[in-house]
Amino acid sequence: MELTKVRGISQKRAEELKKLGIADSAQLVRYFPRAYLDMTDRTSILKVYHNDMALVAARLVHVEPVSYYSRRKTVRAHLEQDGVPFTAVWFNMPYLAQRLKAGEYLFYGRVQNRYGQVSLVNPTFEPVERNERLKGLVPVYPLKSGLTQRAVRDAVKSALAVEKMQSVIPQELRQKYDLPPLFEAYCAVHAPRDKAQLRAASERIALEEYFVLLSAFKLIKGDAQEVRIHRYAVTERQVAQFEKRFPFTFTAGQQAAVRAIYDNVTGPVRMNRLLQGDVGSGKTAVALTGIYMALASGYQAAYLSPTEVLAAQNFALLQKIFPDYRVGYLAGGSSAKEKRELKAALAAGEIDVACGTHAVLQGDVHFARLAFCVCDEQHRFGVAQRSALSEKGEAPDMLVMSATPIPRTLSLVFYGDLDVTTIPDKPLDRKPITTAVIPAHKYDDMLAYIRAETKQGRQAYFVCAKIEDDEGEVTSVTELWEELKNRLPDVRFALLHGRMKEKEKNAVMAAFKNHEYDCLVSTTVIEVGVDVPDATIMVIMNAERFGLSQLHQLRGRVGRGSEKSWCFLLVGSDSEGARERLNVFKNTTDGFALAQKDLELRGSGDFLGTRQSGHFLTDIRNLKYSTDVIFTAKKLTDEAFSRRLDFDAIRRAAMRKYESLKDVVLN
Repeated sequence: MELTKVRGISQKRAEELKKLGIADSAQLVRYFPRAYLDMTDRTSILKVYHNDMALVAARLVHVEPVSYYSRRKTVRAHLEQDGVPFTAVWFNMPYLAQRLKAGEYLFYGRVQNRYGQVSLVNPTFEPVERNERLKGLVPVYPLKSGLTQRAVRDAVKSALAVEKMQSVIPQELRQKYDLPPLFEAYCAVHAPRDKAQLRAASERIALEEYFVLLSAFKLIKGDAQEVRIHRYAVTERQVAQFEKRFPFTFTAGQQAAVRAIYDNVTGPVRMNRLLQGDVGSGKTAVALTGIYMALASGYQAAYLSPTEVLAAQNFALLQKIFPDYRVGYLAGGSSAKEKRELKAALAAGEIDVACGTHAVLQGDVHFARLAFCVCDEQHRFGVAQRSALSEKGEAPDMLVMSATPIPRTLSLVFYGDLDVTTIPDKPLDRKPITTAVIPAHKYDDMLAYIRAETKQGRQAYFVCAKIEDDEGEVTSVTELWEELKNRLPDVRFALLHGRMKEKEKNAVMAAFKNHEYDCLVSTTVIEVGVDVPDATIMVIMNAERFGLSQLHQLRGRVGRGSEKSWCFLLVGSDSEGARERLNVFKNTTDGFALAQKDLELRGSGDFLGTRQSGHFLTDIRNLKYSTDVIFTAKKLTDEAFSRRLDFDAIRRAAMRKYESLKDVVLN
């Protein structure tokens, strides 16, 4: 239903909601809270640690005029709690100056305690007298524009009155496994009675989402078992000889992976395989061996990378490993002439291996005899993009790679359309990296150490969770960049984040690698990037915001040269759970062990998130649920398909939810 047809939602409110990505009532009820306030957990501002989140009741004394210093519109309010003065500050929200009036408020936000000055940064707020009706757990939604928490709560409540969410899981299975109604779960997530009800509701909604996703994967899997078209003529002896081109001996894990690929490409069924392994475990060498199998059989191959920086690095590697074959490069940054000439050469069969970015997926890129495709860093590409690449040839073999370890039992469920091969061996010839949690009072000492190291030619990464912090919960990359430039004026700092244009990002990374900068202040876009041997220090701000597997990926950016390397963890919220996870990370270097622990500590909702699932499951990224939900969904999906229960309805739901799969799902 259109938003304006929902009771209480005006045209203006509908426009505000659209800025949150909400276009109709169904999307509104699926806009889940990012957190919940326990209304009994109000605290004293004096008892809150620096960077902790807090719910504070305070009296607003007065609001300063909007400040436009440093191109940021700043609203500053002076508050008082039990005679203790402090401030609240909001950035780029000038409209709040008119909304804030003297009186009693509830504020929820990140507490900053710098040089004895206490402030709340970008807190949400509501007048106390309006909150007598708020009891127990109160939802907190991500906000933009002029929306308030109360406005979103009221809008969601109205939407729930018209959107009666229906389950796709066949009724027979819902009764057999005693599943509660889906609509009741949606109501409970937006207005939970207690934490137990919230958990149960979150798991019920997540179960529904995984059922639909795994159903889509089952449809793809059923169509993916294609009879082999390309007949590989390469022999095992040739493959063994090719492996000698590398300056190292393949590990047992690499050899097993090569054997799995060889058996696949010389067998009767087309290959559709995920190759996962830790950072430095040798996945690329295995992939290149697979490419060789195709080239030695007279076919073409494609190597797809998520960024131009990585694509250029892989292009240079392909040229080195395949000096007797013709390697082409295609990326968004290529000139029009280069693109035109390469496309013509590919179509004519004059290029043996095409290396590039998403540009390879464009409709006017054609291959003469494509038989083998490699997708590097699988989590950056969705099923639809893999499908687009495979359509460049006649049922080519597909190998997708991921350096983000996933426990095998979970990967077999999640990557339902792929066979999974894991390289379990630890990385070879990598220097050990010492990991340390840096307390707030040691921050200045850490900066002094980094400054001294840069004078010796070392380089460092500073990683933040966000580009800008609209909600005042984390240190943003732009805020940190400005702070570090002021604190260490003799150190050269570069800024890198996802909103920059591709050419800008490539230029910054290239300049950092060429030592034109000493430190790179970045979001997690550097998680996949070029090797910088002189980078010996990784600083991760608000480390508690990252999963163990993601922390492991970030740590893997250093330790690539001959010098001692460090990974420093800065903690914003010193909760017991955060301490436990970070201590596990500090003492564990095995990526798969960390992935398993991540599942145990955080549950699959946090572990998978948007990164692991690509564009899948983004609706439920804020929900907390256990790994058991995924396996229950798999059991239900298997039973529904084996018994053909409501098959047409399930298929329609999968198609509706994942339209990008329509070209690969059976019609």
